Amino acid sequence: MKKDNIDTLFEQLENEFDIQMPNSGHQNRFLEKLKQQPIIVDSKKEKLSYWKPFFAIAASIVLCFSIFTVMQQQEPEIKDLASVSPELSRTQDFFTLAIQSELATLEAERTPETEELINDALKQLQILEADYENLKKDLTTSGDDKRVVYAMISNFQNRIDVLEHVLQNIEEVKEFNAHASHQNTL
Repeated sequence: MKKDNIDTLFEQLENEFDIQMPNSGHQNRFLEKLKQQPIIVDSKKEKLSYWKPFFAIAASIVLCFSIFTVMQQQEPEIKDLASVSPELSRTQDFFTLAIQSELATLEAERTPETEELINDALKQLQILEADYENLKKDLTTSGDDKRVVYAMISNFQNRIDVLEHVLQNIEEVKEFNAHASHQNTL
């Protein structure tokens, strides 16, 4: 409505408003009437309100479980050589033990003269390990493709070759130092 219409409406109803004060005790009579009104409680509604929090919790649990299940199905377990066959499991164990043994020997040879050689070898091994992790993912997605299996075995061999090469270089450094110190004593 426009302002003019509202003003016109109030002018027309001016004498029709009840503006007199209520009789004394009006407030007390009103409160008494409120007390006399029967309170009707819907028991179905009350029971439902008690169960609402439990339904909400149950729904949350079901939702979380569903999300967890879907996430588990999306992430297949990453395979390695041991998961392909028992023979490849033994091959993986052999290479793993050989690499650990070579690493222990390499660490035992750590001196100030060999520090740089050893650190470079460890960096190369980290690169080969990252490649192996990618090969494991490829094996999982390819369904035990023989080319991936051969690449994984080759990766193990490359790691052992790196370690043996570094140990050979360390022996050469030691021989050179021994020969140089022998020359200095003459």
